[in-house]
Amino acid sequence: MTGSNTSERAQQLKALHEAPEILRVVNVWDAISASTVAALPETKAIATAGHSIAAAYGYADGTMPLEMALAGVKTIVDAVDLPVTADLDDGYENPAETIRRAIALGVVGANVEDRLRPFYEAVARVHAVMAAAQAEGIAFQLNARTDAIARGGDRPIKDSIDDAITRGRAYLDAGAALVFVPGALTREVIEPLVEGLGRGKLSVIGAPGALPAAELQLLGVARVSYGPFTQRVALRAIRDLATDLYSTGVIPADTPPLN
Repeated sequence: MTGSNTSERAQQLKALHEAPEILRVVNVWDAISASTVAALPETKAIATAGHSIAAAYGYADGTMPLEMALAGVKTIVDAVDLPVTADLDDGYENPAETIRRAIALGVVGANVEDRLRPFYEAVARVHAVMAAAQAEGIAFQLNARTDAIARGGDRPIKDSIDDAITRGRAYLDAGAALVFVPGALTREVIEPLVEGLGRGKLSVIGAPGALPAAELQLLGVARVSYGPFTQRVALRAIRDLATDLYSTGVIPADTPPLN
């Protein structure tokens, strides 16, 4: 069984997912990005970005070894006093063991993607994750990701939406807290997803061009995260600073000591 601190944080994240207000999680990738975001009074939970952690270690998205992924997540959990939900790609070879190990580090929620595996195989993996979490005795918050839209290819968007709903309902029935559907950016896509999954059950990514969080909340979305885009904004800032420094620039006098 897991310690009371982890159990309490799982309950905190559960309450945030079930609240009428949309949960906004600003994705981080290391200890300093996590502690910087956690210091903001608006921050209620921390979400890791697997894509960004992989990039920090020199890997392409989806290719980072499990041991490195867990090590990256641990630095973030250890840096904050808030619930941490981790991006764990597809759960790796043994998703139940991956979740068990993540919980042992203090993780209380996770994204696990289906990569459009065959339906029954994908559902079985969600069942395995939730059984492992139940054995650890916490209200683990699985943000079950379906790539029905992101990997939908050339099929009509209605078919991808229907597939996302079918998979999402099965994941919720298997114990997932939310269904994460990357690619759901517009009202025309989000509305049928909310209708099919239920209000307060859909999780989306705030990619460039997405709807504002306040509008997502009105539509019934439970959670919005920002994936690799937070790191991209940070990288643009350092690139632009370096360009300026190579020219005639100096470090701005109002630079805060955040590290």
